[in-house]
Amino acid sequence: MLAFLARRLLLALLTVLFISVATFAIIHLPPGDYVSSYVAQMAASGSAITQEEADALRHQYGLDQPLLVQYAKWMILAVQGNFGMSMEWHRSVYAVIGDRLLLTMVVSIAAILTTWICALPIGIYSAVHQHSVGDYMFTLFGFIGLAVPSFLIALVLMYVGFRYFGTNIGGLFSPENLDAPWSWARVQDLAWHLPLPALILGLGSTAQVMRVMRANLLDELRKPYLVTALARGMPLWGAILKYPVRVALNPFISTIGYSLPYVVSGSVIISLVLGLPTVGPVLYKSLVAQDLFLAGTIVLMLGTLTVVGTLLSDLLLIAIDPRIRLGGAR
Repeated sequence: MLAFLARRLLLALLTVLFISVATFAIIHLPPGDYVSSYVAQMAASGSAITQEEADALRHQYGLDQPLLVQYAKWMILAVQGNFGMSMEWHRSVYAVIGDRLLLTMVVSIAAILTTWICALPIGIYSAVHQHSVGDYMFTLFGFIGLAVPSFLIALVLMYVGFRYFGTNIGGLFSPENLDAPWSWARVQDLAWHLPLPALILGLGSTAQVMRVMRANLLDELRKPYLVTALARGMPLWGAILKYPVRVALNPFISTIGYSLPYVVSGSVIISLVLGLPTVGPVLYKSLVAQDLFLAGTIVLMLGTLTVVGTLLSDLLLIAIDPRIRLGGAR
């Protein structure tokens, strides 16, 4: 087990290093840089910036240096816990995404928990009661969830809130707690506003997970080991939950690796619609402005989440599935 963990941790570090190189290179692919975007923005507003001023800005941000030198400086700072300065916000990257990263993780975890809590029981019920009225109703719900974009659901719910309840359902805090320091009252306010964004973000995934769980469990219900367990006198639901459901969970454990970054990156439009103070809108603005260090740090964090989630899913698969043996996973 220790050898397996050591090998996986080494591979994880190498993967994160490769992600950092790929991230830095991809962000530089569009023509120009942050100064070019800033000059174009100022020209559109009627202000002019001379070439000397533009060159001075490039020198200030280190954009006039070779790409390899920029990457090396960024990584040296990152190892020290300093991800550089945001050119767009004129603040450190940590100051820009600090609270937003925490809120993003809270919303993402809540969305994933909502998905699993809703989808797994429904998928199990639909598989056990195949072709029943409930199965058809949940199937219809699943198709609607897959077909309707989440941001459209957010818009509809916001309209209903304004039209019939006279309230704004967007955001994660009430106006009085929006910029307040953290306190128990602010945590309670966050908990009060959290279910709706979590439900909207998790709705599409709920429909997908529900259908996958149903299909996987249907395959397991037809296998001889369940018939043997029932023949030995085990209760139906006890046998189903102990054996087929446990095996059918494997695909979901395997998806942990990309669930968190998928929710974070996929919530950009929903965060803009609902006014959520998460990382998604900041990532969008930083990519448009070609804010090198801010965009690179967020993308690197998403990649790191994927690597950590993949390692976690591997360990959970070993724990829940007795068919998986460490000796064979070399």
